[in-house]
Amino acid sequence: MAKCFLLLLCLILLPGMPASAQDKPASPDQGKPAAAGPGESDEAKTAALAKAAQNPIADLISFPLQNNAAFGIGPYERAQNELLIEPVIPLHITKDWNLITRTIWPQIVQPDVTQPTKGWTGFGDLNPSFFLSPSAPHKLTWGVGPTFVFPWATAEQLGQGKFSMGPAVVALTMPGHWVIGVLVNNIFSVEGPHARPDVNQMLLQYFINYNFKHGGTSPARRSSPPTGKQAAATSGRCPSAPAWEES
Repeated sequence: MAKCFLLLLCLILLPGMPASAQDKPASPDQGKPAAAGPGESDEAKTAALAKAAQNPIADLISFPLQNNAAFGIGPYERAQNELLIEPVIPLHITKDWNLITRTIWPQIVQPDVTQPTKGWTGFGDLNPSFFLSPSAPHKLTWGVGPTFVFPWATAEQLGQGKFSMGPAVVALTMPGHWVIGVLVNNIFSVEGPHARPDVNQMLLQYFINYNFKHGGTSPARRSSPPTGKQAAATSGRCPSAPAWEES
């Protein structure tokens, strides 16, 4: 009888032991990773957003502004300024492909270098670009498509006066805290007044950004001087190229 009682007691108590161990409240140390998760997630989201803002073909609507200024131009040491308005709008064509529209419309303060005070202020030519880019993430992000220049400058001195078009390519990679890429395009004049020079112009721009862990970015961006016909004719004629850099 005693043996049967002990056996019955074991059958009752043993199944309950694992259950009581599982129901035991977690120690403070066990809860630390879960508590740290949201903080890490916020930092990751912030870093991802910063990288997307630095990606010219990101699947993100953005409205960047870039200002380029030059001083001491010409014999009268005039100042010139170019504000680039650059809205980026992605369009989802299919589940595999995006069409990224990137438009640049410069607002220009252009001095007459032959005079001490005169000059022109207004908008330069409109430059939209369309990049077809895979929607799935890859180590190398790329986009390719056409770029156009519409001669919509508000003054003859602020634009090329020619309708131009050509190919454009952008590629970048984002290892760790870095965003490294390059944008290249080449435009050719198609139509416009015969009195204005023909356009055959290439632009190469690289960009390097380092994003610090707790916020902040250290950017490095450089545009090559436009090359080809009418490269130095006017400012506002070349997207994202600092004006007067070629002179």
